[in-house]
Amino acid sequence: MRIFERLDELYAIGGGPGANRPHPSEAEDEAHRLVAEWLEDAGLETEIDRHGNLIGRSSRSPDVWVGSHVDSVPQGGRFDGTLGIVAAIEAVERTGAGAVAVFRGEEVGCVGSRALVAAGGGLPRAFLEFHVEQGPVLAAADAPLGVVTGIVGYARGDIVIEGHAGHAGTTPMPGRDDALVTAASEILRVRDAALGIEGAVATIGQVDVQPGGANVIPARVWLSMDARAPDTGRLDVLVGAIGFEPSYRVEPAQFAGPSREAFLDAVSARGLPIVELPSGAGHDAGIIASAGVDAAMLFVRSLNGGVSHSPDELSADDDVLLGVDVLADALERLTAR
Repeated sequence: MRIFERLDELYAIGGGPGANRPHPSEAEDEAHRLVAEWLEDAGLETEIDRHGNLIGRSSRSPDVWVGSHVDSVPQGGRFDGTLGIVAAIEAVERTGAGAVAVFRGEEVGCVGSRALVAAGGGLPRAFLEFHVEQGPVLAAADAPLGVVTGIVGYARGDIVIEGHAGHAGTTPMPGRDDALVTAASEILRVRDAALGIEGAVATIGQVDVQPGGANVIPARVWLSMDARAPDTGRLDVLVGAIGFEPSYRVEPAQFAGPSREAFLDAVSARGLPIVELPSGAGHDAGIIASAGVDAAMLFVRSLNGGVSHSPDELSADDDVLLGVDVLADALERLTAR
């Protein structure tokens, strides 16, 4: 079927293993050019805005957008972002309404949607995003689809620990000022801070040790910091407990308007179980919602334990097709108002 053929075409861009369309790259550009061809084939009026985002508008209700992104993490999954794009094209073409939005650089901080919001103006009336769940909740609930209640807020920054270099063989243990030993304690402290706040998570995913010699006591350690929580209050507490200064921060987004109701109604109309769940990952829908736009997200069940950002990412064809039907139904409900 066309939707799966298009997923395969996008997956092949950049070479394997996995999806390799990082932002910014020629592979991301190539994916945008390919999607632009599909938008034109669908009869949509296509433009690239000043932030590099690709928009394809129909003649009816072009202020209701459906979209996602086509950039990927290195060796990413087949569905992440791209499913939302190929499904959006199907939904807009099927209903003859709305617009398809393809944002730049979602995987590196929602570059395109954030630039659009910061610039002001040109925002849609409503925004729908269809995405793989990237987790195991729907599979555990035996539900093919889920309606997202909101997106966690997150703060990112650095933690730097200073010590004192010395010879690994001649410096006695009692007198050492080993920055890496201090960093080990700091990593555990960060974990404990997140464990003490319900719904919060904190991750140190990168470590750089200087001077980096096998026979040199570490003098300086740099740690990346990613802290997330479901609401502003808990995010504030988490950042304070960890004690770092974020280099940037995205506030939590809640979905509670007509767009979310359209998804709920479309799921209910098919006799499917209503499963509502938060998103622990950031998405363009959250950025758009932060500007006051009525936004909503629909998740499709992930298999393989919910793995994502990996070539092992998987969703069943039947679940995907059902999700496209619900997306088109929700779009029709919104544009008929």
